[in-house]
Amino acid sequence: MANPFRLRAGALTTAVLLSAVLAGCGGHAEDGDLTAQKLDWKDCPAPSEAEGGGSAPSPLPNGTAWQCATMKAPLDWGRPKGDTIGIALIRARASGPASSRIGSLVFNFGGPGGSGVTALPSFGEDYTALRTRYDLVSFDPRGVGLSAPVECESDAQLDAYFQQDATPDDSAERAQLLKRTQQFNAACEKNSKKILPHVRTTDAARDMELMRQVLGDRKLYYFGISYGTELGGVYAHLYPGNVGRAVLDGVVDPTQNPEQSALGQARGFQLGLDNFAKDCTSKTTECPVGDTEQGVKDRMAKLLADLEKKPIPGILPRRLTQTAATNGIAQSLYSKDFWEYLTEGLEEAYDGDGRTLMLLSDLMNGRSENGEYSNITAANIAINCSDEKPRYTTEYVQRKLPEFQAASPLFGHYLAWSMVGCTDWAVPGAADHPDVSAPGSARILVVGNTGDPATPYEGAKKMVDALGKGVAVELTYKGQGHGAYDSKNRCVQSAVNGYLLDGKVPKTGTVCS
Repeated sequence: MANPFRLRAGALTTAVLLSAVLAGCGGHAEDGDLTAQKLDWKDCPAPSEAEGGGSAPSPLPNGTAWQCATMKAPLDWGRPKGDTIGIALIRARASGPASSRIGSLVFNFGGPGGSGVTALPSFGEDYTALRTRYDLVSFDPRGVGLSAPVECESDAQLDAYFQQDATPDDSAERAQLLKRTQQFNAACEKNSKKILPHVRTTDAARDMELMRQVLGDRKLYYFGISYGTELGGVYAHLYPGNVGRAVLDGVVDPTQNPEQSALGQARGFQLGLDNFAKDCTSKTTECPVGDTEQGVKDRMAKLLADLEKKPIPGILPRRLTQTAATNGIAQSLYSKDFWEYLTEGLEEAYDGDGRTLMLLSDLMNGRSENGEYSNITAANIAINCSDEKPRYTTEYVQRKLPEFQAASPLFGHYLAWSMVGCTDWAVPGAADHPDVSAPGSARILVVGNTGDPATPYEGAKKMVDALGKGVAVELTYKGQGHGAYDSKNRCVQSAVNGYLLDGKVPKTGTVCS
């Protein structure tokens, strides 16, 4: 089973399902010069199933409407005049006078596999200050949402996929996990054979360079979150001279291979869990899920052990399994705002009701209330497996289990076994880790959060170093949850806004709390 936690975007982005525009494989570059194409911006329709469903995005408070368009891009960047695909875009025009407009600010909210077309409207009001001088723009990266989406299994098959035992205890369970993973990967190859070789992060970075030109911007102004920081780093490596102002928030460690990344996330989610337990037990009122910090964690561990033997009713007819509960707990650690739902979900589960934890798990997996799945899981696996060269065997994972268990008693085994997800992937992986070295690039602001479970804080310094001397400056946020800007911390937002709007680079070592 591919890692369900790794490098996902914010805690709510899979639940806020807004707008989209049809885009898929097919077509040919008419004149061979895709940079000359004109985008046909129109009011955004309701999103498709692949983007998660829901209603069309509502206008911003000042009445600004969200507009959508489709950009043609080469299916294969090695054959730029061959077949094309459509890249789904969304924008909200700048609110300030034309004389003060800088250009387009392009967002990627992470995943990989998250739909930017659905995510940007959900956070639109958070970027009101930035919209004074920028058009806010985001997109579904190739393989995602409506940009030639990767398709693997049906909704019913995905229900079974997410119910499986992801922490096998014996040879029979290990064989079953590997068989189920192979079935999923084979379905991806069967249903998405044309797009699978072309969803690497380098492909998406080249799409962003084309996007910059089509949008009419001299430089790329960029805001990348979570996996979006890796995409931004790869863009800077490929096109250092075209970087305008770029912010990387919730930073991926670009020096890690998949094993190191999974191990780092085990430590990160364990830190998030420790912080949740500390917060709950430190309040004046009684913590309803444990008397002590260790007691909270011990009781959760017992719940998961019990669920492995006997699942409890969830969102019927599905039952809450150990896998689904672990997924739900992880989802709730992406944001401190979700801790109350984790408490509620645990209380219910201890009384035999698994609905809230299953709802959290569904958010992680991109499942809507009507039982339809977005393609976030398929795209996440396809992009990761195309990017990452290492392939791990069950025997190798078994040897590594003690190290993962030491990193996190609750999440270690789950994250260790996630490493077999790419073992039988149809497309070879590109590299051990991305190359983000960007000598000659404009300054890049890298924001690290000390309490980030999904992209641990240490990755920010590694990104700064990897980008190269004189390229990046680091800003530290002493907070909780994934990312920093959307925590609404005034210090962080002031620093980021000052940089993006006025070019004021914060002093190296600036700390916000």
